[in-house]
Amino acid sequence: MLFSTKKFRFLVLTGVVLISTIFGAADPIRVYTENPHYWQYKGQPVVLIGGSVEDNLFQIPNLAEQLDLLKSVGGNYVRNTMSARDEGNLWPFRKLESGKYDLDQWEPEYWKRFERFLRLTAQRDIIVQIEIWATFDYYRDVWGVNPFNPKNNITYTAEQSQLPTVVNSHPTRHANNFFWSIPKERNQQTVLKYQQKFVDKILSYTLESPNVLYCMDNETSVTPQWGWYWSAYIRKQAKDWGVHVETTEMWDSWNLASAQHNPTFDHPDIYSFVDISQNNHQKGQQHWDNAQKQRKRIARQVRPLNNVKIYGADANRFGRSRDGLERFWRNIFGGLASARFHRPDAGNGLNQTAQAHLKSMSMLLEKFDIFNAQPDADSERLRQRSPNEAYLISVPGQSYAVYFPNGGDVEILIPLQDRGDYTIQWLDVAGSQWGSEKRVTPQHDPPPIALGAKPGVHSVVLITFEQ
Repeated sequence: MLFSTKKFRFLVLTGVVLISTIFGAADPIRVYTENPHYWQYKGQPVVLIGGSVEDNLFQIPNLAEQLDLLKSVGGNYVRNTMSARDEGNLWPFRKLESGKYDLDQWEPEYWKRFERFLRLTAQRDIIVQIEIWATFDYYRDVWGVNPFNPKNNITYTAEQSQLPTVVNSHPTRHANNFFWSIPKERNQQTVLKYQQKFVDKILSYTLESPNVLYCMDNETSVTPQWGWYWSAYIRKQAKDWGVHVETTEMWDSWNLASAQHNPTFDHPDIYSFVDISQNNHQKGQQHWDNAQKQRKRIARQVRPLNNVKIYGADANRFGRSRDGLERFWRNIFGGLASARFHRPDAGNGLNQTAQAHLKSMSMLLEKFDIFNAQPDADSERLRQRSPNEAYLISVPGQSYAVYFPNGGDVEILIPLQDRGDYTIQWLDVAGSQWGSEKRVTPQHDPPPIALGAKPGVHSVVLITFEQ
């Protein structure tokens, strides 16, 4: 059920209990207080892992089945762009008999789909990362049918809005004035009024739901002021309504060291987490090293580093399927907060392979205390290691987990404090099954632990010292 803005504001301010009654959680998704590299939900720390068949998930017809499938394999994280560019999608505004849109009227079915999506994900404790502005909906062919385009609505003209009716360039050229409307840019109040109206409508739903993270854009190349404006706008609205929110921006550059990413990394006062999905174009050791550099970069003001898109599909877009699977494991072993397989044409989506890896990851996280662990960022504890051969994350004095992307032989250097017997157990990633647990009594004190993984498959081993 959707409340009017005025009524909803009153209900939130007079009783947050209403939200917990509807969605079953008074404590929303927020940065984990004990270790801000991660998230917490309903007061408990959580690693976000997922995959899905589409990016604008709220528009698909078999939504409940997809969410149930994700939940069944241990997933708890989806992406949702507020996009309408695919066949069968609806736009948020009412379409008139003339074929043009009225930006002062909503399309009820669009918002009904969105409300249902939020309700179903909240019921399943699935976290949603929303992208407010679906960048590619505002360029090229899609801009030609977008209701915000002045040629497609009765609300304003091209002269009044100063918006182009044709934009043939890629978004990296940032040629659409739509993204320059804010006061610190062109201050185009005619357009900004309806942009705010759209965001207000989104918030009238999402601020009821405790499971939403907010990303301003998808792969943007515009000025930092645009994202800063909307982050501040959303945070102000949420504060007025007595609701906690978390915000970020997603830049286009594949290089996390690019200055384009600085407005997010260097402004924790504006963005409470950082989405580094574009790093998932990188492969092998470079993929790991780039992320670890940024993890060190925020060490003084730690925030979650999210990966809402992991590329890699056998259609050979941004790497093969194997590349996507490796990226998934490296992200989590690297101490990052989330990892989600991108849609099927660009990633593994929620295919059977992705399902197996999600299930295996959730099995590992059940046994391994990742919230107190540290990644071996420079692989200093792995002896005889080649690039991209193995990755280590450990809880000193307790347990060590090693991921082998494609087999290998390494030795773990064990600190002096880790003495005594330990158990070792291998995880069959493809089969989502633990092998038998083997107890080891070392002959040396402390021992280097030699590990050998079979080539051709993804392997994970867990070593636990007896306390």
